[in-house]
Amino acid sequence: MCGIAGFVDFNKKSDLEVLKNMTDVLYHRGPDDNGYSFYSLSSHNIGLGHRRLSILDLSKHGHQPMKFDNLEIVYNGEVYNFKEIRKELEIYGYKFISNTDTEVILKAFHKWGIEAVHKFIGMFAIAIYDKEKQQLILIRDRVGVKPLYYYYKDGLFLFASELKSFHKHPNFRKNININALALFFRFGYIIQPYSIFQNTWKLKSGHYGILDLKSGNFKEVKYWDVIDFYNKPKLKIDFQEAVEETERLLKSAFKYRMISDVPVGIFLSGGYDSSTVAAILQKNRSDRIKTFTIGFYEDKFNEAHHARKIAKYLGTEHTEYYCTQKEALDIIPKLAYIYDEPFGDPSSIPTILVSRITRKKVKVSLSADGGDEIFGGYKKYTQAMKFFDLLSKIPLKEKLLKILPNMNNKVFLSKKLSSKVYTLKKLLPSKDYIDMMNRLTYYFQPEEIPKFIDTSNNSEIDLSLTCNVDNIIDKMLATDFKTYLVDDILVKVDRATMNTSLEGREPFLDYRLIEFVAQLPSSYKINENDKKILLKSIAHKYIPKDMIDRPKMGFSVPLNEWFQKELSSLLNEYFDLEKLKKVTCINAEEVHKIYSQWLKFPEVNYNKIWILLIFLMWYEEWM
Repeated sequence: MCGIAGFVDFNKKSDLEVLKNMTDVLYHRGPDDNGYSFYSLSSHNIGLGHRRLSILDLSKHGHQPMKFDNLEIVYNGEVYNFKEIRKELEIYGYKFISNTDTEVILKAFHKWGIEAVHKFIGMFAIAIYDKEKQQLILIRDRVGVKPLYYYYKDGLFLFASELKSFHKHPNFRKNININALALFFRFGYIIQPYSIFQNTWKLKSGHYGILDLKSGNFKEVKYWDVIDFYNKPKLKIDFQEAVEETERLLKSAFKYRMISDVPVGIFLSGGYDSSTVAAILQKNRSDRIKTFTIGFYEDKFNEAHHARKIAKYLGTEHTEYYCTQKEALDIIPKLAYIYDEPFGDPSSIPTILVSRITRKKVKVSLSADGGDEIFGGYKKYTQAMKFFDLLSKIPLKEKLLKILPNMNNKVFLSKKLSSKVYTLKKLLPSKDYIDMMNRLTYYFQPEEIPKFIDTSNNSEIDLSLTCNVDNIIDKMLATDFKTYLVDDILVKVDRATMNTSLEGREPFLDYRLIEFVAQLPSSYKINENDKKILLKSIAHKYIPKDMIDRPKMGFSVPLNEWFQKELSSLLNEYFDLEKLKKVTCINAEEVHKIYSQWLKFPEVNYNKIWILLIFLMWYEEWM
């Protein structure tokens, strides 16, 4: 696991010093080694930079940039099946001097070109400089586990693992993309391919991009999409056959992700996903797998005792750490730097904490993200269908839609009634099931955002069009997979782990497993009475049902309690009207009004205060 950065400058103003600055700001992603290649050519300057976190072949043979023939590579990630690919390449006469997957990727590209990507099982963000074809090729893994940003403006092309690299280039123009900001205020994250800045993009998951160094043209090409597998005819197998094949794929995916030349651990929450990973990997092993969990002293947010029971039953070597409120609160001012574009998921706080304690004992840790999106674990899926059907039957709905936005919560004496009116206001405009699902989790509804930022040029994204799938459950799963999973969950884990120089691996996100489960009937995953049916059937083979079957808690923190106590001074500072007026892209009076309303009704919209606070801290850090 590493950090990569680089540029192609057709103005020939970028030099080696700029490259080093762009690369070394990613020290946290790779403290073990660094490397830089810089070329000044007739029509452009090109630079490739790398920070290395040594996981496979800890020797100098793993140094990057790595060269072979006409190719040069910098790479972040793991290709777990590199040994099988290496054997295939050896049949064609290729020789190897290292035991790294980097060398295998490089020579696989030499042999097969971009088609080599279809052989890779893993997570990766790759930049390859082809001196013969005069191309820079960027490749991102199918799911989007590893991040890869690029910027292209006025003859300057930049790429990097994190946006903070771009700030180290003197000609990077950090103009806020208002459309992306509107997305942030809705979702709490920015959906690919957008980023917070203009002319700055996330290379989409399952895509590669080619920059032609002769013409300067850049094109992005899709090579994999989960939608293709949801749209295939459903597999005609019974439930038991589905369980057996899913279990086989899980075992293969989990085994691959234990390949390492350094110690490996597992984040264990005690829920179905992480417990299944730990159970399958600990089964029939003589050594005890290291598991890690974070606990909170507030009971309703604490899962540590559940994880402890699972760890004891499985026989893992378990580390449990209870964080104090001060430790959690101390992270909040650091979030803007760690995530370097507005990112609102508050579970980033415990994720950073558990990464810190894990890094003290291991260099690689498996998490269980993706299980909810693949197997159907969120209650919002069934809620969305129920609420949309219910609200569609309301008489005089159109009149209500006109009246509700003008209703102010303060006219209601009852906080409970005020909360219900607020919920009705946000859900009633839903256009379809997908819109309802998103409205259940939005921070701000789309119609609220124009009140405090100028969205007159906003390019509205129709999320129902991103997933052309007929079955509504499949459509919801696919929508979450292409949005919430890649741009919230995976961003959260990548930045939290890499901030502590810990490699995070995602065993549920093996594309073979994803493709298979996508082609199963949705009833094997979720129905009105139960969720994650398929995964639970496998988990209960390893862990007693009464030990693991309980309501889903999630990885959350007591935000509203903190706002009214420990964080009140922070809120007063950032929501001061005079300070708000210095933030050029918002309507200060409207934002201050939202804060004033929260002071009167803190239970109703504290998530809005959180998302605004995150943006304001980000603005102060980077703008």
